[in-house]
Amino acid sequence: MTNQFSSVSWANNATMYEVNIRQFTAEGTFAAFSKHLPRLKDMGVEILWLMPITPISKKVRQGSLGSYYACSSYSTINPEFGSLDDFKHLVEKAHQLGFKLIIDWVANHTGWDHHWTIEHPDWMMRDAQGNFTEKNGWHDVIDLNFDIPEMRNELINAMHFWVNECDIDGFRCDMAHLVPLDFWMQARTSFNNCKQLFWLAECEVVAYHQVFDATYAWWWMHECERYAKSIASLNDIRNVLHAYAQYPDGAIKLFFTSNHDENSWNGTEMEKFGVAAKAWAVFSFTWMGMPLIYSGQETKNTKRLKFFDKDVIDWSPNPSLHSFYQSLAFLRKNNVAIQNGETFILPSTHDNQLMAFFRRKNEQVVLVLLNVSDHNKLTIDVSHIWLQGRFKNVFSQMEFNFSHTEKFELQAGEYIVYEKIG
Repeated sequence: MTNQFSSVSWANNATMYEVNIRQFTAEGTFAAFSKHLPRLKDMGVEILWLMPITPISKKVRQGSLGSYYACSSYSTINPEFGSLDDFKHLVEKAHQLGFKLIIDWVANHTGWDHHWTIEHPDWMMRDAQGNFTEKNGWHDVIDLNFDIPEMRNELINAMHFWVNECDIDGFRCDMAHLVPLDFWMQARTSFNNCKQLFWLAECEVVAYHQVFDATYAWWWMHECERYAKSIASLNDIRNVLHAYAQYPDGAIKLFFTSNHDENSWNGTEMEKFGVAAKAWAVFSFTWMGMPLIYSGQETKNTKRLKFFDKDVIDWSPNPSLHSFYQSLAFLRKNNVAIQNGETFILPSTHDNQLMAFFRRKNEQVVLVLLNVSDHNKLTIDVSHIWLQGRFKNVFSQMEFNFSHTEKFELQAGEYIVYEKIG
């Protein structure tokens, strides 16, 4: 069940950032967002994922502005964000700074006034009475009918438009598991003789790794939430990670503590994880996979951003967690142990409060100690041959000499990451 396509090398050690254009600035435009690119570059972001940039249906619209995910066209720009040229300029500027840029692709459904509803009504799903319908309880969208070859071809042609016209670098595919796997196979195959792209699926169906480079770590995040509510144990989380380790070679899991859905509907990472929010963020950067930062996480945004209305992120004062994410992104970019090293989970007398593990590749060693509980003064004795030599705390930059056996104490929510330097 291995991926039948070659993956882009630039995704292997990259940090991804999800961009909510509407809420990013007061203007809510591509041009206004582009002013943040140097800051994001300095923070260590390498892949920008833009939420849908297509126009939003007005019929059955939710809220004052509607959902990004209810489009009225697959090959035009949402005029609220600017023009097609504005988007091209954003992609060009991002590329000049070394970013890769992918766009959200909503293949499962359209909005109620998508032009296909008039031009090709047979391309849409219908109920027994012949009315447009959908299967998932989202009343502002209509499902597409993937039994229609012409619809499939036109949808793929629209994907090619954004690559050919705007030089984007890949797709984040919304609710990918609701779309037949053979469609995604058809879509990716159509790019075989074109630009090599990165493909991210919002799903956790292992079979979809036949097509996609990366899939979501929803299961992990939900278990972390259940742990924070004292419903699950850390062993439950470790079992999830063990299941992920059985994925096909080369399969990437996307780890996150927030995204547009989580923030708006389930709460900020501080609401969900409490004192352990930053510790779980550290985990997402140091475990095997790819880390995601959502718009505003670096400024410790404490509000749930409205989904269907304007609700601007407050960027003042300067983002307080800029250096926090910068340190993690730098470690990920420059340490092969984090990129593709082996992992060794450390036992402790506080196995339901502490996540502790080594990452190692050749001479590179990283020790990660996380107290994801609200208990203070928890100690762990680490005795391992890898804990030998000079190590640096990646956040404080303080250096320490370790000799096989050391005792560490962590306060509630504390995170410590040591990198071997000699």
